[in-house]
Amino acid sequence: MKKLIPIAVLLVIAGCGASRKLETLRRGDVKATLELSSQEKANEERTIRESKRDTIVVQDDGGNSYFIMKAVQSGEDGEMAATEVLDAAVVTARSRSVAERHGMVEICFEVRVPAAMQDRKWQLRFFPDMFIAEDSVRLEPIIVTGSEYRRAQLRGYEQYERFLSRIISDTTRFIDLHQLEVFLERNLPELYAFKNDSTFVSDEQFLSYYGVTEKEAVEHYTNFIAVRMNEWRRKQIGKMYGRYIKVPIVTEGIRLDTVLRTGDGDFIYNYTQVVPARPRLRKIDIVLGGDIYESDRLLYSMTPTPPLTFYVSSLTTFVDDSERYISRVVERRAEANTACHIDFQRGRAEIDLSLGNNLRETERIRRNIIELLDNQKYDLDSIVISAWASPEGSARANDVLSAQRAAAVAGYFDQVMREYRDSLDEVLGVVISEDADVNRGARLSFLSRSNGENWGMLSMLVDRDTVLKEADVRAYINALSIRDLDQREASLRKEGFYNYMLDQMYPRLRTVNFDFYLHRKGMVKDTIHTTEIDTLYMRGVQALKDRNYEEALDILRPYRDYNSALALMAMDYNATAMNVLEDMERTPRIRYLMAILYARSGDDTNAVQYYLDACREDRTLRFRGNLDPEIYVLIKRYGLDRQEDDE
Repeated sequence: MKKLIPIAVLLVIAGCGASRKLETLRRGDVKATLELSSQEKANEERTIRESKRDTIVVQDDGGNSYFIMKAVQSGEDGEMAATEVLDAAVVTARSRSVAERHGMVEICFEVRVPAAMQDRKWQLRFFPDMFIAEDSVRLEPIIVTGSEYRRAQLRGYEQYERFLSRIISDTTRFIDLHQLEVFLERNLPELYAFKNDSTFVSDEQFLSYYGVTEKEAVEHYTNFIAVRMNEWRRKQIGKMYGRYIKVPIVTEGIRLDTVLRTGDGDFIYNYTQVVPARPRLRKIDIVLGGDIYESDRLLYSMTPTPPLTFYVSSLTTFVDDSERYISRVVERRAEANTACHIDFQRGRAEIDLSLGNNLRETERIRRNIIELLDNQKYDLDSIVISAWASPEGSARANDVLSAQRAAAVAGYFDQVMREYRDSLDEVLGVVISEDADVNRGARLSFLSRSNGENWGMLSMLVDRDTVLKEADVRAYINALSIRDLDQREASLRKEGFYNYMLDQMYPRLRTVNFDFYLHRKGMVKDTIHTTEIDTLYMRGVQALKDRNYEEALDILRPYRDYNSALALMAMDYNATAMNVLEDMERTPRIRYLMAILYARSGDDTNAVQYYLDACREDRTLRFRGNLDPEIYVLIKRYGLDRQEDDE
């Protein structure tokens, strides 16, 4: 519920006696009303009369041209006569259509208070209530205050201020300081000398001079009757506020809407309220209630007015929420890979689980393999294990060493998987044959590959290092130009930074890479073509239906289709929306949307043509036209509702 912020308007009201007015109100002869905004109605009439082109030419579905002129009904026979100016009409309707733009709906209405309902002794409090579906919200009230009522309020504030001024905050004012000084001067001159001495005097010193405590001396010359009276006033602050200020004057949160008064003394308030759009927002009802007070006494409660209804026109009603599909090519085979850092002793290929992080790394790879074996979509065919060596030693020896390391790792994990299969046999009570379920690893093969010296990773480590100096990096780059790997490594051994590389970087080069090769379960062909729901597009459609237009536009813009055009129109990107619609087949809804866009751009001829074409193909759009303000203006300006009735 919104915080209520009154709108105070001070009116100097004169007229008949308050009791006679009150009787008139109770009989129902006079009442406040809730009406469509006269300013809005005037703007609407001016828009309808606006001269763009006196006559426009449109075509029917047979290709015949005919003229439509701005017209009004004339004569007793009800025929339409062409005219250039429409006379303003008095609109007494209790409803109007309002358009939603940018996810917001702006409604405007008038609260009219007749002069006979006003009195200088009264305060009128009006409460507009807004109803949307099952929800109700009380909008900010409107308060109309009579001059005498306001003067009474001000008098209450004055009386309250006088009461507050009698409350004393300085407690020394209750002490008879003059008599205290006379007493001290006559009886204790030594102590009286402290009067003009700023030196601190303790209670013990005071007691030794005076014979009594400071508190006792002060209490002796304190007027306790005045103290008690002052304390009583302090406790009465809240009560006195309620006694003197029966109705507080609001000084903050005043709305700045224009207030108008007619020549006969009626009070008119033009009320504007912006309402955030929500899903399935179809209409908004406004009902006005109110009370009349004299001081704090309720004199009269106004019967709520009939509702003023605003029908919300939203382009979201045109959303096409049909499922959209996209085509995908599904490959039978798939690949995955991961890197594993296994520490090896220099020049050795045996796996030592106690060395470095070897135990943790091998366990991680084991879990990865088991997860792939248990995958419900893919079967794991084989694992290729590639190993690298660091550059120290000869390149030929490092090729052999990396091959030995790859073979050692492959053998290690082959044994791990044999143990895994044996544990499954024990748990399940079955023996897995060569033709059994592949995803239990019965036919899983480990292949080893040698990659030799790992110069690629070494270069990456040098590039990211923060310890090496710029000259060191240049020296390393120069060494890379040597094609012979043994000579290259020999060149680096001469550099001062070689030992740093040997200790910090070379161990990280002894890596092992695992490439997993899989195929989709039950799939024979290498590729198949399939369709699936475009979930991203459907999320954009849902955002459009939920009136989250920015998100909808972000998702739908690349599709350049019907729904993306709707999102563009909702955000007033009208030129871009027109470009999208022009490339599409002219369905009735496409024509209707184009009519709105032409109307927004001021092209009446095309707007009317597309609207009439849309209605010929889909007659339900005739009823929609009165809900969209852009189309409604065209209908009234050119009498299109009569044109449709004649068909």
